[in-house]
Amino acid sequence: MIDPLSDVFSLVDIESARCTRFEVGGQWAFRFPPKPALKFVAVLKGACWIILPGEPPFALTAGDTFLLANAPAYVIANDLQSEPEDGIAFFDWEHSNIARHGGDETALIGGSFVIAGGNAQLLIDALPPFIHIPASDRAAGILRATLATLDDELGAGEMGSTLMTRRMGDILLVQALRAYVSRVGPENAGWIGALGNPHIGKAISLVHNEPGHRWTVNELAGRTGMSRSAFAERFRTLVGVAPLDYVTRWRMHRAREALRRKEANVASLAASLGYSSESAFGNAFKRVFGRAPKRYWQDAG
Repeated sequence: MIDPLSDVFSLVDIESARCTRFEVGGQWAFRFPPKPALKFVAVLKGACWIILPGEPPFALTAGDTFLLANAPAYVIANDLQSEPEDGIAFFDWEHSNIARHGGDETALIGGSFVIAGGNAQLLIDALPPFIHIPASDRAAGILRATLATLDDELGAGEMGSTLMTRRMGDILLVQALRAYVSRVGPENAGWIGALGNPHIGKAISLVHNEPGHRWTVNELAGRTGMSRSAFAERFRTLVGVAPLDYVTRWRMHRAREALRRKEANVASLAASLGYSSESAFGNAFKRVFGRAPKRYWQDAG
């Protein structure tokens, strides 16, 4: 069985861009620009604040981790009265993964993930802009173990360290998403949380494993051991759309990625995704993305 979250990741071209360590002492404040990416930061020691647009300062302590989705501009500081300096220009990020300023009373480690391709919103839309995982959270211990390994790699400079830090970044992202679902509860975590529901998660897995099957609500309900009405209501509550809407959207996201990568033509996609004709497939594609697949094919070229 295909794991749906891994399946989604395969369509969004998510890449660990880089991981960095930041050591700082004295009184300080640094601002960072918005970035169309996912970003995580963990406080290894010391304490500081994060200030997001339109929000009051949020206190962070050693062991805390946070994730920014479609990262907005933000400020990291230990002194709220200091004028923030440019965190990108101040450090020589181009030549080192470790930045130091005025001491090492506070140490942070962070990484960013660039999301390419038209399906990026599949992941971004499922996450709030700011996810905080406190040191006291049960899942924080797992994150700390991975962070310790990542920190060792950043400082060692041994062969393969770039590849190691990128792979560790991927692992951290999945661990952070798991921690987020555990913290807020599956009921409040959208379709990512729904993956952990024994009934709805099974239905999503079925759809991802057999996208070309001609699914009905009755069959999905029966395969998950629920009545039709209870299944339909539960699915919409957790995922945010009706079951067959999800089936259509997932098929079209797979189709769009196949067109972008030039892995198939419209006729073969229509057949593989369960459509009896190119026109039926094309109408579904246009409902989801606002243009016909052949037009998308031309634009992708």
